[in-house]
Amino acid sequence: MKPQGAFYVFPNVASYYGRSFGGKTITNSAVMATYLLDESNVALVPGGDFGHDDHIRLSYATSMEQIVKGVERIGEALTKLR
Repeated sequence: MKPQGAFYVFPNVASYYGRSFGGKTITNSAVMATYLLDESNVALVPGGDFGHDDHIRLSYATSMEQIVKGVERIGEALTKLR
């Protein structure tokens, strides 16, 4: 979906809940945020902080180069989850 407000996106990551990597099982948005910080070096905010625990909140208030790099890192980390 195309964002319609500020410089944030709010993707649904619930399909990854129950998956794990390196002994860490993703059970909610807070665990997902910690996992992505650890595995992809990308900081984001758990959606549970906004009342939607199936989502994470990402800011895109940076350069296109940094956005592409961050999204690639997130994608690589998500493919590790089994």
